[in-house]
Amino acid sequence: MAKLEVNGSQFLLDGETIRILSGAIHYFRVVPEYWEDRLLKLKACGFNTVETYIPWNLHEPKEGVFNFDGLADVERFIALAGKLGLHVIVRPSPYICAEWEFGGLPAWLLSDTDIQLRCLDERYLRKVDAYYDVLIPKLAPLLNTNGGPIIAMQIENEYGSYGNDQDYLLYLKNGLQVRGIDVLLFTSDGPTDQMLQGGTLPGVLATVNFGSRPEEEFKKFREYRPEEPLFCMEYWNGWFDHWLKPHHTRDGDDVADVLDRMLHAGASVNFYMFHGGTNFGFYNGANYQDKYEPTVTSYDYDAPLSECGDITAKYKSVREVMRKHGAEVLEELPEPSRKKSYGTVAMKEAASLFANLDTLSVSVRRRCPEPMEKLGQNYGFIVYRTRISGPRKAQELHLQDVHDRAQVFLDGSWIGTVERWAPKPLVVDIPEQGATLEILVENMGRINYGPRLKDAKGITEGVRLDNQFLFDWEIYPLPLADLSALSYASFQTQSKAAENPMFFRGELLVDDIADTFIRLDGWAKGVVWINGFNIGRYWEQGPQKTLYVPGPLLRQGANEIVVLELHGTDKPDIVLIDAPDLG
Repeated sequence: MAKLEVNGSQFLLDGETIRILSGAIHYFRVVPEYWEDRLLKLKACGFNTVETYIPWNLHEPKEGVFNFDGLADVERFIALAGKLGLHVIVRPSPYICAEWEFGGLPAWLLSDTDIQLRCLDERYLRKVDAYYDVLIPKLAPLLNTNGGPIIAMQIENEYGSYGNDQDYLLYLKNGLQVRGIDVLLFTSDGPTDQMLQGGTLPGVLATVNFGSRPEEEFKKFREYRPEEPLFCMEYWNGWFDHWLKPHHTRDGDDVADVLDRMLHAGASVNFYMFHGGTNFGFYNGANYQDKYEPTVTSYDYDAPLSECGDITAKYKSVREVMRKHGAEVLEELPEPSRKKSYGTVAMKEAASLFANLDTLSVSVRRRCPEPMEKLGQNYGFIVYRTRISGPRKAQELHLQDVHDRAQVFLDGSWIGTVERWAPKPLVVDIPEQGATLEILVENMGRINYGPRLKDAKGITEGVRLDNQFLFDWEIYPLPLADLSALSYASFQTQSKAAENPMFFRGELLVDDIADTFIRLDGWAKGVVWINGFNIGRYWEQGPQKTLYVPGPLLRQGANEIVVLELHGTDKPDIVLIDAPDLG
């Protein structure tokens, strides 16, 4: 079959020159029922290719346990793209960045504190090989050389931003090839000396990532690859959001202008993102430049297709540039999904998190407060409990080192919150009879980019009063991956304001299924589940003010909504509206 090849500064497919016009759509950020809609809208805008990452942590949630169903059915997504007439570019891990939890690496890697990531470390490579032995045979039949739609595959991801272990890159390249990958391989990096020196391989196509100044960025690339095709593998036409920061937007005309200049230069391009989607569950990542910054639930990215798949003004501006350069665009645009306001849902039942710990978790005893990974936990929350002797006056309670946000309770009463990005001790008084200390820690997302990838969660070192470490802890892992245990929790009708962490439960009756958006005005911080599906985190600090609920998550009749509210609410009602508010 035809293979994508490099011929001087051009690409050839089946002997004919091709310009790759690609857009990124991550199957794992879109419910499967909407994959076809998003792919058709990509094609209608004039694109001939879809690009996707593959997150290792989604597909191997526990070591040796693999998942390729539902949202994780990457084979179905790729085959569907091919059926719709699109080529596919695959970026198959082990590391993907993508503002995704731990850059796609599985959290269980961190149970081995000696492991070295993203280099020729034997312990790490054994895990990669075991994963590739399962993943790559699923992709091989979908290669263009085997009659499928995959025309190119990436080796690692932006490696020059992290390291310079060329032997590691070569190991991954050989690992793909010995497992049957014979399509065009490539690397992608930022267009700087350091990144291009550290992240590229001789004889392997190099591509670059940027959001503006294409002439300048391609000029730097040409210093290293004077003859190869120009390919911007990540054209950052929007950007992602962090909690506590403003919502990012970028003018569509500016995006279109930069695209026009790239295409005039003869370059191929991959829009990152064309459609962002949603960081469902606990899969949002985080960054750490000057301090820890977690990413919000929405991955709207201010992309040409919005989080809920709607065509934007940016889409229309991009489509006109594509048309100008000879791409096949559809005159009639696809219809948006239906939206509906379902009104107010009273969350009438409530159950205390602390009162139901033994129902929700199996505790373990440890001398020291160990992080999640040492207890086989990947995501969610964790509770540390110990008994402190008294009396003690005005002592400083230090959490050393908390990842990421801890609520501290003394004899059941909240005494303060400690946040990783602004750590501070809490001053406590312990009565003569002593007191019970409980610390609820939230994993707000592992770092997905840069030198701080080893991001263990929970309390990573210890807890002390002044300089005295506290020992003998009862620890309750709360991954909350499955809410079935809540059926055994003691829910009661909620008649007064709640202050401590509580689960709230309500029922939404639906006779007409459509997309909707949850507003949680008057709520502080927490997580929402619809019919057992974790749709993500909310936080009154913003910028995001609504959570997207795709229609396929709803069902005719009764729908169960569960909210874990960490700080309490005076009015436990939520409102489902027909439009998003991302800040």
